[in-house]
Amino acid sequence: MGRSGDFLDHFWMPFTDNSAFRESPRLIARAGGIRYETDDGRSILDAMCGLMCSPAGHGRPEIAEAVHRQLLTLSFAPAFQHAHPDAFVLAERLCGLMPDGLDHVFFTNSGSESVETALKMALLYHHRRGETQRTRFVGRERSYHGVNFGGMSVGGIAPNRDGFGVGLPGVVHMRHTLLPDVHFQRGQPPHGAELADDLERFCNSLGGDNIAACIVEPVAGSTGVLVPPVGYLERLREICDAHGILLIFDEVITGFGRLAENFGAQRFGVTPDLLATAKGLTNGVIPMGAVVASERVHAAITGGREGVEFYHGYTYSGHPVACAAAIATLEIFEREGLVARARELEDHFLDAVFSLAELPVVTDVRGIGMMAAVDLAPLDAPGARGLQMIQELWDAGVLVKFTGDTFLMGPALTIDATEIDEIVGRIREVLKRCA
Repeated sequence: MGRSGDFLDHFWMPFTDNSAFRESPRLIARAGGIRYETDDGRSILDAMCGLMCSPAGHGRPEIAEAVHRQLLTLSFAPAFQHAHPDAFVLAERLCGLMPDGLDHVFFTNSGSESVETALKMALLYHHRRGETQRTRFVGRERSYHGVNFGGMSVGGIAPNRDGFGVGLPGVVHMRHTLLPDVHFQRGQPPHGAELADDLERFCNSLGGDNIAACIVEPVAGSTGVLVPPVGYLERLREICDAHGILLIFDEVITGFGRLAENFGAQRFGVTPDLLATAKGLTNGVIPMGAVVASERVHAAITGGREGVEFYHGYTYSGHPVACAAAIATLEIFEREGLVARARELEDHFLDAVFSLAELPVVTDVRGIGMMAAVDLAPLDAPGARGLQMIQELWDAGVLVKFTGDTFLMGPALTIDATEIDEIVGRIREVLKRCA
């Protein structure tokens, strides 16, 4: 199909300076492995596996074939009062990847929907137990929990809330875990666990019996890979248990091998009551998310009730084509040992990224598992350096994700050491030119 003169005018792009994009469009036409190809035929090394949603690499024929077969067999089935078998198969397999105690799956279509669902589960859990006063949520500064009203409210990135009203009432935010005296920290900072005591202070000032849940990303991803200090998540778990508060982990980014374990819960040895996920579940092929609940939460909401137990869900919950993509993705993970591969690659990946610390423009580097962030010295306006670097790195054949003046890296787990070095080498050459 031909392109009209206003070809770029009609798609309103998310989280994008649309006018600037139209001046210099970055259009992706094809993908395979860890590489994209532009519409004019240039190869781009993908250092983000999309948006950290394609951990098995792009263009997997196994997933495409599974989707094709499913489209020809059953392209849609209602999830309200009816179901198809693969939704149950997938739920069982997903529970097999979870820490012990998380064993009930509710399917959604995105990370944002997973967070909304988890928040509603938390409220309903307390309501069914007779603690209807528990309506407050505790989030954290610099956290990202999607863009629906619940996720926007518990999220801690101010521009994501600006202009959209007050959001959910009664939400408070703990301090973030980027410590001012810790720089170029690989893995968990050795101190800072006391930041979790912000939750205890909220319990003291607001009443712990008024708080429904505390939600955190095990590693805050989109804001710049903020790794939790040693003992921090354990302390949150202790405080939640002491006050009857549910702990929600948003593992939309940190799931499916990103931290060299199935999920961040296993990497840090802390099990939440609710775990929200998406992205890598289908390798980014079909939109899908999930919330995995503990038996305690599931039983409180559903136990002993007749009729509909949870007045919540989506037209596409457990969509058969998404289930087919997810099952094929999990089979790739198992067959190719991608979580073990992430473990083997972690040191080389972090060595390569931290080697950028010697460049004058680099002000900080953080990383754990197969995710890392690099802070760059700002220009006159906040974020101006990042906007400049997006284009320069693209021109150099590398795709990363920028948040302000910080860029994120989270490549596919199928990458090899040579490809890691090639990506970092190209980034290095671009950053060396920065004044």
